[in-house]
Amino acid sequence: MSAISTEKLTKFYGKIPGIRELDLSVKEGEFFGFIGPNGAGKSTTIRTLLGLIHPTSGQASVLGMDIRKEKSKILSRTGYLPAEAVFYPGMKVKEVLKLSADLRKKDCSREAASLCSRLDLDPERRVDELSFGNRKKAGIIAALQHKPELLILDEPTSGLDPLMQQEFFSILRERNRQGTTIFLSSHILSEIQKNCSRAAIVRSGRLIACGSVEELAKTNARRVTLRGRIDLKGLEGVRNVRQTDSDMSFLYTGEIPSLLHVLSEGNVTDLSITEPDLEEIFMHYYQQEEQDL
Repeated sequence: MSAISTEKLTKFYGKIPGIRELDLSVKEGEFFGFIGPNGAGKSTTIRTLLGLIHPTSGQASVLGMDIRKEKSKILSRTGYLPAEAVFYPGMKVKEVLKLSADLRKKDCSREAASLCSRLDLDPERRVDELSFGNRKKAGIIAALQHKPELLILDEPTSGLDPLMQQEFFSILRERNRQGTTIFLSSHILSEIQKNCSRAAIVRSGRLIACGSVEELAKTNARRVTLRGRIDLKGLEGVRNVRQTDSDMSFLYTGEIPSLLHVLSEGNVTDLSITEPDLEEIFMHYYQQEEQDL
């Protein structure tokens, strides 16, 4: 069974599209990345899946349940962290966590205490006094403390310092090994590359690529870095040129013989041709999608 499944899922805000004909499938037990810049439709997708907003058209199920008909059951078995967590003013962290647990009719006190310790959050602090990063920690603990089958996390690491980010992902990997499905929405590509087995790339509410992180990285694009100078005029497939007085670097998607010909006629004293990182690949997909429009 798929943990998340959508078929032509569409959401319009008036005449403005949020997501358009989204076909997505996340398997149970996956650590899945959902990649896109701000405004790509990531949060709209998540809110629609959880029944917080209603789709304009299309179908979707979460943990085998219809998002329109079984919203309460979905929420009871899911942990959700919004991009910006908002709490009732005047409450202590421990009161927020107890309220969240009570809404699910569970005693989560032991797990909440463990997570507070690991994330270095004082449960006696009032939420009004917390920094953005500590409010994010409170939201993380509220999402994780009841040990849900599915975790849906929207930009979870914003506001966390590097050490807390490391501990946070350590907790997520532990949960994933125990069978929890994790749906991680982020625009920080290194998070996806280090932690996810599969990912989907969205732009302007449309799915433009989906597959294993390794598959997404297997384009014909190469990062060419050289010392010296070559004439790039007429060489097709050149993007993202970076140049200094003595060095040149660019992303190349053209024919290798054409590249070798240009290199042989230039003044090159050192050369490396490597696979690009995920960020460059991400931009490659976006640029390719622009060409296909």
